Amino acid sequence: MATAATTTRLRYEAIKPKIGARVLNTKEELLSGELSEDILALMEERGVLVFPEIDFADHEQVKFSNSLGGNADELAGQNQDSVFKVTLDEKAQHANVVEYLKGSLFWHIDGTMNPIPIRASMLTAKVLAPEGGDTEFANTATSYADLSDEQKAEIEGLRVVHSLWCSAFYHTPEPSAEQLADWQSKGEAEIPLVVTNSTGKKSLVLGNTAHYIRGLDMKDSQRLLHGLRAFATSEPYVYKHVWKLGDTVMWDNRTSLHRATPYDPYCGRMMHRTIIKGGEAWDQ
Repeated sequence: MATAATTTRLRYEAIKPKIGARVLNTKEELLSGELSEDILALMEERGVLVFPEIDFADHEQVKFSNSLGGNADELAGQNQDSVFKVTLDEKAQHANVVEYLKGSLFWHIDGTMNPIPIRASMLTAKVLAPEGGDTEFANTATSYADLSDEQKAEIEGLRVVHSLWCSAFYHTPEPSAEQLADWQSKGEAEIPLVVTNSTGKKSLVLGNTAHYIRGLDMKDSQRLLHGLRAFATSEPYVYKHVWKLGDTVMWDNRTSLHRATPYDPYCGRMMHRTIIKGGEAWDQ
């Protein structure tokens, strides 16, 4: 007797009304590729997806990323078949990379310096910090949607200059001349304060790389940028993920500010990261 074909369905539960969903499918179902379109659609809707204690091995995380649009190259020295090790411990990571990763302790969006930002980032917890080291996320699409019509009109069409050297001052306020020259050599990028993706969804692009708004007085620029960031990172737009070993979290990079909470940099905390290729420029 012929048996009826079964279709794997995405199973999930919302975490908070304005952000986050917890995906409940098995590892085998996730790696099958059958759920890829549904997972991407859910990520766009909810911003942040949690896969509790899914315990991906590195090759499985790479496979999962590839099934969602392709595992992109990371920093120098990493290829598409590798994970990137996120740690502040210089015994396990190059000192120059550790300096770059210090910015992860402050609200930011990945890839603001790139014409085409990455689609999503994915972290898997390999070693937990004894204290701290949680990750906070803020949804810049639902927070934008809740701005008043007057606020939306005020910021429509504004453009922001983003720079690595602006973000570096958050963790190293008194750099050497050589450090500053190196940071500034990485260049700048100008992108809209409000971006619109191919589905028409609008979101704010903020964070520690946002240097100033083109054409505004610097004081007015800073008040506006910091005010919007404060709003976007307030309740009910924020989700704080308290890691368990083996958790994987994926987030929509275009609509998610994120930061790690402080922890001892020498405690061995280790996250393995993959990033998913993007296809849409900041400017549409």
